[in-house]
Amino acid sequence: MSISEALAQGAETAVVGLGTVFAVLIILMIVLHIMKAVFYKEPKPVETQVVEPEPVAEAKTDDIDEGELIAVLTAAIASSLNTSTYNLQIKSYRRVGKKRSAWNGAGIRETIDNRF
Repeated sequence: MSISEALAQGAETAVVGLGTVFAVLIILMIVLHIMKAVFYKEPKPVETQVVEPEPVAEAKTDDIDEGELIAVLTAAIASSLNTSTYNLQIKSYRRVGKKRSAWNGAGIRETIDNRF
Protein backbone atom coordinates (compact mmCIF):
# COMPACT_ATOMS: atom_id res chain seq x y z
CA MET A 1 0.00 0.00 0.00
CA SER A 2 1.52 3.32 -1.05
CA ILE A 3 1.37 6.59 0.85
CA SER A 4 -1.21 8.09 -1.51
CA GLU A 5 -3.50 5.07 -1.06
CA ALA A 6 -3.09 5.29 2.74
CA LEU A 7 -3.92 9.03 2.72
CA ALA A 8 -6.97 8.41 0.51
CA GLN A 9 -8.21 5.66 2.81
CA GLY A 10 -7.63 7.91 5.87
CA ALA A 11 -9.53 10.80 4.25
CA GLU A 12 -12.36 8.45 3.33
CA THR A 13 -12.54 7.15 6.92
CA ALA A 14 -12.57 10.74 8.27
CA VAL A 15 -15.35 11.82 5.91
CA VAL A 16 -17.46 8.76 6.72
CA GLY A 17 -16.91 9.28 10.46
CA LEU A 18 -17.78 12.99 10.35
CA GLY A 19 -20.79 12.28 8.16
CA THR A 20 -22.02 9.66 10.61
CA VAL A 21 -21.63 12.02 13.58
CA PHE A 22 -23.48 14.87 11.88
CA ALA A 23 -26.22 12.53 10.63
CA VAL A 24 -26.82 11.25 14.17
CA LEU A 25 -26.87 14.81 15.52
CA ILE A 26 -29.43 15.87 12.91
CA ILE A 27 -31.60 12.83 13.70
CA LEU A 28 -31.35 13.64 17.42
CA MET A 29 -32.38 17.24 16.76
CA ILE A 30 -35.40 16.09 14.75
CA VAL A 31 -36.43 13.64 17.49
CA LEU A 32 -36.20 16.39 20.12
CA HIS A 33 -38.35 18.74 18.03
CA ILE A 34 -40.95 16.01 17.59
CA MET A 35 -40.93 15.27 21.34
CA LYS A 36 -41.37 18.97 22.08
CA ALA A 37 -44.32 19.18 19.70
CA VAL A 38 -45.96 16.10 21.23
CA PHE A 39 -45.29 16.50 24.96
CA TYR A 40 -44.88 20.25 25.60
CA LYS A 41 -47.97 22.10 26.69
CA GLU A 42 -48.16 25.86 26.98
CA PRO A 43 -48.68 26.97 30.58
CA LYS A 44 -51.99 28.63 31.21
CA PRO A 45 -51.66 32.32 31.99
CA VAL A 46 -52.35 32.96 35.63
CA GLU A 47 -54.63 35.87 36.32
CA THR A 48 -53.21 38.06 39.03
CA GLN A 49 -54.87 40.88 40.82
CA VAL A 50 -52.98 44.12 40.77
CA VAL A 51 -52.80 45.59 44.23
CA GLU A 52 -51.73 49.18 44.41
CA PRO A 53 -49.23 49.74 47.20
CA GLU A 54 -50.04 52.23 49.87
CA PRO A 55 -47.91 55.34 49.76
CA VAL A 56 -45.03 55.02 52.17
CA ALA A 57 -43.64 58.08 53.84
CA GLU A 58 -39.93 58.27 53.23
CA ALA A 59 -37.77 58.82 56.26
CA LYS A 60 -35.81 62.01 56.00
CA THR A 61 -32.46 62.44 57.64
CA ASP A 62 -33.85 65.23 59.82
CA ASP A 63 -36.53 62.90 61.26
CA ILE A 64 -34.04 60.34 62.62
CA ASP A 65 -33.56 60.42 66.37
CA GLU A 66 -29.92 61.11 67.17
CA GLY A 67 -29.92 58.73 70.14
CA GLU A 68 -31.21 55.84 68.04
CA LEU A 69 -28.67 56.55 65.32
CA ILE A 70 -25.81 56.57 67.83
CA ALA A 71 -27.09 53.30 69.32
CA VAL A 72 -27.25 51.64 65.91
CA LEU A 73 -23.78 52.85 64.95
CA THR A 74 -22.34 51.68 68.26
CA ALA A 75 -23.95 48.25 67.89
CA ALA A 76 -22.67 47.88 64.32
CA ILE A 77 -19.12 48.83 65.26
CA ALA A 78 -19.16 46.58 68.34
CA SER A 79 -20.39 43.68 66.21
CA SER A 80 -17.69 44.16 63.59
CA LEU A 81 -14.96 44.43 66.26
CA ASN A 82 -16.35 41.49 68.33
CA THR A 83 -16.46 43.59 71.47
CA SER A 84 -19.04 44.94 73.88
CA THR A 85 -20.83 48.25 73.37
CA TYR A 86 -19.64 49.31 76.81
CA ASN A 87 -16.09 49.47 75.48
CA LEU A 88 -17.03 51.95 72.75
CA GLN A 89 -17.97 55.59 72.79
CA ILE A 90 -18.95 57.40 69.60
CA LYS A 91 -18.09 61.07 69.88
CA SER A 92 -19.06 62.21 66.39
CA TYR A 93 -20.18 60.89 63.04
CA ARG A 94 -20.70 62.21 59.53
CA ARG A 95 -22.42 60.87 56.47
CA VAL A 96 -20.27 59.77 53.59
CA GLY A 97 -21.77 60.02 50.12
CA LYS A 98 -22.06 56.74 48.26
CA LYS A 99 -20.01 56.84 45.11
CA ARG A 100 -20.17 53.09 44.53
CA SER A 101 -22.43 50.22 45.47
CA ALA A 102 -21.93 48.13 48.59
CA TRP A 103 -20.89 45.11 46.48
CA ASN A 104 -18.30 47.16 44.65
CA GLY A 105 -16.89 48.49 47.92
CA ALA A 106 -16.76 44.99 49.42
CA GLY A 107 -14.91 43.69 46.36
CA ILE A 108 -12.35 46.49 46.58
CA ARG A 109 -11.84 45.87 50.30
CA GLU A 110 -11.40 42.14 49.70
CA THR A 111 -8.87 42.75 46.94
CA ILE A 112 -6.87 45.12 49.13
CA ASP A 113 -7.01 42.74 52.11
CA ASN A 114 -5.77 39.82 49.96
CA ARG A 115 -2.72 41.77 48.82
CA PHE A 116 -1.36 42.29 52.31
